[in-house]
Amino acid sequence: MTISNSARPSDGSQSQPPMPWVLITATCLATFAITASGSTRAPFLIHMAEDLDVNLASVANLFGLTSIAWGAASFVAGVGSDRIGRRPFLVGAPIALALALVAVAISDSFLSVAIWSTLGGFFCGLFTGVSMAEVASRVVDRQRGRALGWVMAGQSMTLLIGVPLASWIGASVGWRGVNLCVAAMSLLSAGAMFATTTSMASIAKSVASGPPPSLRNALSGHVIRVLSSIVAERVCFGLAAVYYATFMLQTYDLSLEVLAVPLMIFALGNILGTIGGGQLGDRLHNRMLTFALALLASGAVALVLFGWQAGVVASSILGFAYMFCNALARPSLMAALADVPAEVRGTVMGLNSTVASAGWLAAAALGGLIIASGGFVEFGPWIAALTVVGAALALVGRRQRRG
Repeated sequence: MTISNSARPSDGSQSQPPMPWVLITATCLATFAITASGSTRAPFLIHMAEDLDVNLASVANLFGLTSIAWGAASFVAGVGSDRIGRRPFLVGAPIALALALVAVAISDSFLSVAIWSTLGGFFCGLFTGVSMAEVASRVVDRQRGRALGWVMAGQSMTLLIGVPLASWIGASVGWRGVNLCVAAMSLLSAGAMFATTTSMASIAKSVASGPPPSLRNALSGHVIRVLSSIVAERVCFGLAAVYYATFMLQTYDLSLEVLAVPLMIFALGNILGTIGGGQLGDRLHNRMLTFALALLASGAVALVLFGWQAGVVASSILGFAYMFCNALARPSLMAALADVPAEVRGTVMGLNSTVASAGWLAAAALGGLIIASGGFVEFGPWIAALTVVGAALALVGRRQRRG
């Protein structure tokens, strides 16, 4: 099993079927709710620590627990969706997440919050990879970059809209009330997914007519290289996404009110890059080459962003440029990863979320070590080096296919 990623025609849109916009919109909404379940916790870390009578580090560790559970669940759901269909995960996961968020909101101890937050992360993982497999299965190959780009835009919208909105709502209802609001949105998204998905009988028929899908069948050499590129890309993204706010605070001594503006510009670059990257992934000849060039561009911007501290305005513009280039790369990579036989697509897309979670954890750990050893000025060279690694993995696979 290989990913067919050789040169493709750049036109031919007249023969393409219409995009399933209702499904894409529902999935984007659900992705927004899924991502918001964890990211909207960020403004309330201090309040949670005080309420639960623990230190700030303990509350911050909830992000790590959530990420581990998320990655593990993505693999489980991917394999399961190839065997029993995707709808049970697409509808059931948001419902289960809503229940977990309600439990978090009414918990009276840190242990209880930690348990339910971890379970919530697990339920998030049951959705993400499966949702991308569902959308990829409902469009033709030359539409997958755009379709998956819009789905991933739901994640980006959490940074631009979800977190600021949570801060505003939380001023009135507190962190517990915010969890209840996200739970309600998760239930709404479950209804939207129920209305826009099918039982995926085609998968069951495919499995029944041939050998059952397995991890061994899904992991071709090229899939492994693409997944390795994803790890490198996620570490690069995570280093900036996790530490950009701290970089701006320490470098320019900003207040939290002023910091909100650079963060919004930063998030806007991610959204526009994701949407634009979907367009490029469907229109240019080779997706892996598109990914490699965009990733290398982000590495070049990172060198300037962290090495040239010329003021808040300049760093804000460079932050936008970095996120734009990084996000520009990802839809092409995801569309290439989705170009596998339908009977293993869920497994492959689930593995994407699993390795992405590993990349996030690696970024958090590596960033702490870099700050301790040399400060933010060393972020640029590290990110640039990792973009070279990710691009090289993508281009090696491309040369081997052409050979």
